[in-house]
Amino acid sequence: MTLMEKHRLSNNFIFFFTNRRVMKSFVVSLLLAFAVLPQSMSAQSLAKTDAKPGVKITAASDLEPKSEHAKVDQVVTAILTRMHYRRLTLNDSLSSAIYDRYLQSVDFNRSYFLSSDISGFEQYRFTLDDAIKKGDIAPAYEIFNVFKHRAAERGDYAENLLKKEFDYGADETFETNREKMPWAKDIAELNDVWRKTMKNQALGLKLSGKKWDETSKTLHERLATTQKALQQYTSEEVFQLYMNAFANSIDPHTNYFSPATADNFKMNMSLSLEGIGARLQTEGDYTKVNEIVPGGPAFKSGLIKANDKITAVAQGDTGKMRDVIGWRIDDVVSLIRGAKGTVVRLQIIAAEAVASAPPKEIRLVREKVKLEDQAAKREVLPLMQNGKSYKLGVITIPSFYRDFEAAQRGDKDFRSTTRDVRKFLAEFESEKIDGLIIDLRNDGGGSLQEATELTGLFIPEGPVVQVRNANGSVRLQEDDDAAVIYKGPVAVMVNRFSASASEIFAAAIQDYKRGLIIGETTYGKGTVQELVDLERFLPSVDGKVGQVKLTTAKFYRITGSSTQHKGVVPDIELPSAFNPDEFGESSEPSALPWDEIAPARFVSSKEVNDAVISRVAAKYKDRMKSDQTLKDLAQDAEDQKKARKNTVVSLQEVKRKKERDDAEAKRLARLKFEGKAEVPEKPKTPATPTASEARKDTYLKEGARILAD
Repeated sequence: MTLMEKHRLSNNFIFFFTNRRVMKSFVVSLLLAFAVLPQSMSAQSLAKTDAKPGVKITAASDLEPKSEHAKVDQVVTAILTRMHYRRLTLNDSLSSAIYDRYLQSVDFNRSYFLSSDISGFEQYRFTLDDAIKKGDIAPAYEIFNVFKHRAAERGDYAENLLKKEFDYGADETFETNREKMPWAKDIAELNDVWRKTMKNQALGLKLSGKKWDETSKTLHERLATTQKALQQYTSEEVFQLYMNAFANSIDPHTNYFSPATADNFKMNMSLSLEGIGARLQTEGDYTKVNEIVPGGPAFKSGLIKANDKITAVAQGDTGKMRDVIGWRIDDVVSLIRGAKGTVVRLQIIAAEAVASAPPKEIRLVREKVKLEDQAAKREVLPLMQNGKSYKLGVITIPSFYRDFEAAQRGDKDFRSTTRDVRKFLAEFESEKIDGLIIDLRNDGGGSLQEATELTGLFIPEGPVVQVRNANGSVRLQEDDDAAVIYKGPVAVMVNRFSASASEIFAAAIQDYKRGLIIGETTYGKGTVQELVDLERFLPSVDGKVGQVKLTTAKFYRITGSSTQHKGVVPDIELPSAFNPDEFGESSEPSALPWDEIAPARFVSSKEVNDAVISRVAAKYKDRMKSDQTLKDLAQDAEDQKKARKNTVVSLQEVKRKKERDDAEAKRLARLKFEGKAEVPEKPKTPATPTASEARKDTYLKEGARILAD
């Protein structure tokens, strides 16, 4: 495991079983409870028949549970119901949620099942709870096997569609997001959905310059890849899909890791760092970016971010793009990985892209991500405002890092966020800055200890955050050092993707009235996860049995308010292109609710009061009325929100071309507006902006002006 990985694991999970007496008691009770489990639970047999709607189908390739799955199911059930923060009862209500989430996992865009299939599955809506308790997971396999047969039918139908080119003159539209659409009532309706699906893909390729023979070949390859991936599905993968539907129904940050996934949780994440520095996941037929690793090529480029979808991959500056829609995640990762210093080109659909937008191509140079690459950076930003010259210090923190290994060894010079920032503050003091900006935009969190200690550089001693456990006990994370390292004006910049430890630091600065919070409302993740190895509960099972990551605690501000859902609301709110129901904790149906506990005792500094905020806000509003750059920023944010709501695209070539041209023009204008150059398709030298260039954006400039006010 890499040093960075250890730091991430230690930071994101407060490890379970710190109380050994509780651990021993719980292990014994679980072992006794599962000592009498049956060795196998076979799947219910499906009736042998043809592929008529609503009829169960049996084939030699149908998957069944493994003998150990019944035991693993019951251990996972015990852990999730007894140890999760929510302490939920596995009942009919939760059964219904599991059922809906599993169907969504299997048929994400409602493009395979018929309404008659769903009617047949409805018998399980309120019975999955009883089945799961008994270790009976056959319903999951029955549903998945029907899906496999429907997928094979769809593949055959789609192949026939490609025998001749589509008519792009017909004036018709296609709904690209079928997630909440009704299930197709019959084969004819589903055929029409697939005709439009294939036509939509073909038209997109045509507008990208491909001839019909190229388009047809690409689509044939996509279909073949999808079918191959489906046939390669294993019993273990179906079990993981089902257990995750269960886990995610309780909480979006709770997961079951199969043995292979548990092994790769460490190995794959580490290996993926020698590449572009991005963690990937599957969503339907697409490979989606789950997280951008701070300090990596993807992070430095600013050209790809979380929730973007990768549609094609090419090697070097001249390699041919390989379409990866429908590919298994492992195969996509193997294409993207590569030796340090080599070039990989990606075709991506941006998360904020409108439905009709074409994929864009980006170029990245692979490299090994080091702890130093993730470290905080500093710069002095000169500003002239109202005839006065300012020198503002800017510290950008990609994540809250700490070299735990070096610290445990007693290394006096171990790296950490707080230590690096302390050094920067000393340098800024000698440079006589007028104010300080802490930039936490896109900082997804990290070490709770570092968030606490970093806060301590700006406040006298006192509580920073409260952590409430499932049993109701609350412990304080406190700064016990009375020294204040920096006493000047402070602004903290945040956005929708500032989460966890970032929110803790920003909330503490706000609650102590030590500085202004500027930007967008943060992500709203106020929960703590722990990792539990299932082997300790199942010593009698041959081989590995995976892990469970579950939520066991919540974060609360020192005021008593949770950061869950609500996040941190800025004192000065800048235009945002993101709605809470699209991005952030509020977009997750099973997210834990916001609540409050008793406040901690603390003394605020009063440096930022209502009068200060009102005065600064008034000046910002005046600029919003007169500054064309800010007006463009606000308008662009609203345009993006509206555009994402429209998921219907034209299948008529003339109209679709106009939709794409308009979307592309707006994207290029936005890049220019943000000071980012479009990366050429075949550059001779790496085209990666420096950290300094990447930070000189409109939001940061406005944050500097607000701090100067």
